[in-house]
Amino acid sequence: MPNLIISIPHGLSQREVLKRMKYALTQAKAQHSGKIKDLQEKWSGNIGRFSGSAMGHAASGTITVNASEIVFDLALPFAATFFKGKIEAGIRKFAATLLT
Repeated sequence: MPNLIISIPHGLSQREVLKRMKYALTQAKAQHSGKIKDLQEKWSGNIGRFSGSAMGHAASGTITVNASEIVFDLALPFAATFFKGKIEAGIRKFAATLLT
């Protein structure tokens, strides 16, 4: 599986970004339960590990909330690489909403 790594800078405190990220993921689970299956997340400090599937394709990865950036490292199934740009745009939009 190829990885998609996205780094997004932020100007908030690390604690605030972690709080917002965890809340947003909880909301995403509820709002997109029909599209995203078996979304699992586990946090250890500032690193969240997740896995799940959408449209029949499994994905997993990590979200690392650093002091000045969020790093998304996603392991994508080969079929999803054709949608890499769309996936990245969606994550960037999600992060922009999260950080405002």
